[in-house]
Amino acid sequence: MAAAELRAAGLTYPVAGAAGMPPRSARAGFVASLRGEAVAVIAEIKRSSPSKGALNPSLDAPGRAAEYVAGGAAAISVLTEPTRFGGSLADLTAVRRAVPAPVLRKDFIVHPAQLAEAAGAGADAVLLIARALHPSRLRELAAAAASLGLDALVEVRDERELEGALAIPHCAVGVNTRNLETLEVDPTVGERLIAQVPADRVAVYESGVSSRGDVARAAGYGADAVLVGSVLSPAADGMAAVRALCGVARRVRG
Repeated sequence: MAAAELRAAGLTYPVAGAAGMPPRSARAGFVASLRGEAVAVIAEIKRSSPSKGALNPSLDAPGRAAEYVAGGAAAISVLTEPTRFGGSLADLTAVRRAVPAPVLRKDFIVHPAQLAEAAGAGADAVLLIARALHPSRLRELAAAAASLGLDALVEVRDERELEGALAIPHCAVGVNTRNLETLEVDPTVGERLIAQVPADRVAVYESGVSSRGDVARAAGYGADAVLVGSVLSPAADGMAAVRALCGVARRVRG
């Protein structure tokens, strides 16, 4: 997509986005990286959040990402939304250049131009929130992401959304245990929905993970991976914080 089209959509065009980066075809895929003997940890770069406020406003994105990968993170999630989370596309590009692990653009994706932004900034995958998108729009964005070589993590919170996610080929399914309206975490949402994700799909347990015990609980539900943010960002030692969550055996669903 041309820079003029991105600007017309009110989005930032990453002029130097992928410069100096290895081609996406030469990098490990996001979804593939989440399959292993242990529950994979997706470690998140997040300076603040609506539920917890400021976490680490001065967080150095590439430096912290390198710590996460050294601690065993299978992938890095980068918040690029500036108002609520203090992120940017520049963070994503800096992280992409700093680590070999796959990088997820985590944002409120509603327009195909944002997918072009993500690809240009070096992302390997994007988050698509089923609750924020009409089912036809969700399918359209997932197809557009695939055409750009991006994996999709489709986030769901109920059975209807899960059905829509499973209709999208090859995507990972993220079950968010946090209610985006009330910001409350309900682990039973993860227990109920992850059990319904077919074994040939990657299932990611999102929100409310702050300890190895939480990772073990997600493993018991059948999660292939956990996405962890708020507990990691303020940690004094990012490598140690991630290492404490890694190594929990994955259980095959079904």
